[in-house]
Amino acid sequence: MIDKLTFLVALSRERHFGRAAEACGVTQPTLSAGIKQLESTLGVLLVQRRSRFSGFTPEGDRVLEWARRIVGDARAMRDEVRAGRLGLSGHLRLAVVPTATPVVARLTTPMRRHHPEVTFSIRSCTSLEVLAAMEDLEADAGVTYVGAESLGRVRILPLFEERYRLLVARTDRLGGRTDVEWAEVATLPLALLTNDMQNRRIIEGRLHGAGADVRPVLESNSMIVLTSHVQTGLWASVLPAVMADALVQQDAEIPMASIPIREVDPSPVIGLIYPSREPLLPLTAALVAETARLFGPHAVRR
Repeated sequence: MIDKLTFLVALSRERHFGRAAEACGVTQPTLSAGIKQLESTLGVLLVQRRSRFSGFTPEGDRVLEWARRIVGDARAMRDEVRAGRLGLSGHLRLAVVPTATPVVARLTTPMRRHHPEVTFSIRSCTSLEVLAAMEDLEADAGVTYVGAESLGRVRILPLFEERYRLLVARTDRLGGRTDVEWAEVATLPLALLTNDMQNRRIIEGRLHGAGADVRPVLESNSMIVLTSHVQTGLWASVLPAVMADALVQQDAEIPMASIPIREVDPSPVIGLIYPSREPLLPLTAALVAETARLFGPHAVRR
């Protein structure tokens, strides 16, 4: 039964029978037969029957919720038994919004120090993709914006308040300033993240609040692309302080200035999110414990 429920979860994630079968390490006929057997056992159709995958039936959506829960519980049981026998080991998967990637090492390094048998994978993705990865059991925890958009059934551990920096060439007319206002930022040729990123939506809100239209001259989902354009002296960008300061301080030869932007609205909060379930996977529980010890119960200002 668990194998068949795993097939259903994979199909939800991949939205394609062939890719779902590949992800599960089985042939497509095996996956299709397993789902049909599950339908026969439950007495309902789960998948809309067409030439290609086109979604789940209402009953399929409900069964999928249970499948995620049961598959997650089965994995938690196996990991807990293994941890009791061999100590904490295994692979911890994190999904992180790109603008928060500089702080991830502050979470993984203590884990590595205290649990050297643990390995990690860190996936950079949008805030919506963070939630999807956790829902589809592709991530054990996430680092994302908390409070601004619905996060569903997860627990939240706040990490820090996100502040913003104007990134310009040091030779720019604003390059020597100690701070700037959002209205001034709006007058510059901006290179910004694409609008599928929550950071972009936040920045748009700040610029609209200053009475300005948002008309970037360049958009990219890569911060390396943004900063390489800023270094030419013909562009400017806005990045979170943790990212902008890390880029500028990393190499004194980089000809960029990171200038604080005066805030008039409450700052967005970046937090660790993890499944709202008991018991947690041992690796996730260890990560939460380490993070709580480091960051405390309240968000810190950055």
